Amino acid sequence: MGKRYFCDYCDRSFQDNLHNRKKHLNGVQHLRAKKAWYDLFRDAAAVLLEEQSKKPCRKFLQTGQCDFGFNCRFSHMTEEDLEKLSAQVQEERRSKEEGADVPAGTIEDWLEKRAKRLSLAQSNSSLMEKTSVFQYPPGWPPIQDLPPSLQAPLPGGWPVLPNLQWG
Repeated sequence: MGKRYFCDYCDRSFQDNLHNRKKHLNGVQHLRAKKAWYDLFRDAAAVLLEEQSKKPCRKFLQTGQCDFGFNCRFSHMTEEDLEKLSAQVQEERRSKEEGADVPAGTIEDWLEKRAKRLSLAQSNSSLMEKTSVFQYPPGWPPIQDLPPSLQAPLPGGWPVLPNLQWG
């Protein structure tokens, strides 16, 4: 039967050879599907700018459906949708401006906190036996439900089993 090529954008497969793949990758359907996929991840400002430059789709406004769907060259957004989108853009701009004032956590900050926590744990050696320096991230399931690869190591390290062979 031979190898088959599956296109994730178009959700279809075909026999994989140079001619078929080249024909598919340069085809209009593939290019539209690929554009539609990447459009899902665009920021709101770019979507708003593009939608404002398009004329409204008459068929979509009358019936609520358009035969062309994502491939339609007209806008399927109502005035209400455009207002919501512009409000979202303004909110994103405002949050970016406010976020610029507050510096994001850096690796240096994390290392400083870790060093303080370790020095505090070493100074309180009696408390060190009771508390672990290792901390699980918030929101993780209970420790007993975690796989062994995600569980914290034992205080003395992992036990070495006799006659254990790797490979």
